[in-house]
Amino acid sequence: MMILITYDVSTESSAGRRRLRRVAKTCLNYGQRVQKSVFECQVNAMEMAILKDQLLKEIDEAQDSLRIYRIIEPLEKNREEFGNTQATNFESPLII
Repeated sequence: MMILITYDVSTESSAGRRRLRRVAKTCLNYGQRVQKSVFECQVNAMEMAILKDQLLKEIDEAQDSLRIYRIIEPLEKNREEFGNTQATNFESPLII
């Protein structure tokens, strides 16, 4: 399933800046950054559960926010792209 992860981590403290880096690194392990705090990830149900658990361990729910959206497939009909970045095609080999 394709999911969209968005987050807002408070960076007013050094602990917040560390949380921000850890959240971004966790998301990078599962997908691609499409904006500064927005990631598209292709995961199965087990990976989704693990990713969600990892992210919830990283954020401070009193200061930060995290949203996970499932993108309905087929993607060609439910996603439009504009601008200079191209999304990774998860159906093709990722190694170039």
